[in-house]
Amino acid sequence: MFKNLISFWKGKDFLSQVMSDFTLMLEHSENIYTMVTQALLENKQSDDLKDNVYKIDIKINKLQRSIRARIVEHITLQPSINTNTCLCLMSVIKDAERIGDYTKNLYEVIELLDKPINHNTYDPYFDGIDKDILTLFKETKDAFVQEDDKIAKESYQLESKLVKECDAILVKLAKSDLSTNESVCYALIARYFKRIAAHLVNISTSVVLPINALDYFDEKRASSKDEG
Repeated sequence: MFKNLISFWKGKDFLSQVMSDFTLMLEHSENIYTMVTQALLENKQSDDLKDNVYKIDIKINKLQRSIRARIVEHITLQPSINTNTCLCLMSVIKDAERIGDYTKNLYEVIELLDKPINHNTYDPYFDGIDKDILTLFKETKDAFVQEDDKIAKESYQLESKLVKECDAILVKLAKSDLSTNESVCYALIARYFKRIAAHLVNISTSVVLPINALDYFDEKRASSKDEG
């Protein structure tokens, strides 16, 4: 999809600015994710963390609205434009915005916890998932900016692993003897990790999917295996 977009708009200011702003959305999301996970898992929380998280989230939202407005204006002024690529852009900027929202939700878990994370109880469930998501942030940005099919598919493999791990955590928590507060907060963390990973892979796989298949890369892979 994005290979078609690049060839169609190559060298044009519109595409350059949209791609630049979208990359900035991803960078903002990764920044607040890093700040929040450090506060949540390493108890490294500055006094202005909440303000910073919400300020960056507002920046992400403003970038989304700005990109959306420019796409609509571009289609209006040039009705012969490739509408599919514009719809694809609309889809991935929404994914980037949702990543910011789920990261903000992760911050809210800090406020729900009765006490800082106890790694003796936390680590057996999560075992480095937060670091894998950081890797997924990098793969997503590389796949999108470089239009790299191989990296996009690698990101999907990593996201598939993370989804299975997060689902397994919920099953374990349902049978655990953890306190109610820990169980609820750990379940929320697993849920938000899973959703962040899913939205990241929606973005990365946009480089290999047609517009009607966006957000359904797993179904496309399953169909390909059946045909083989």
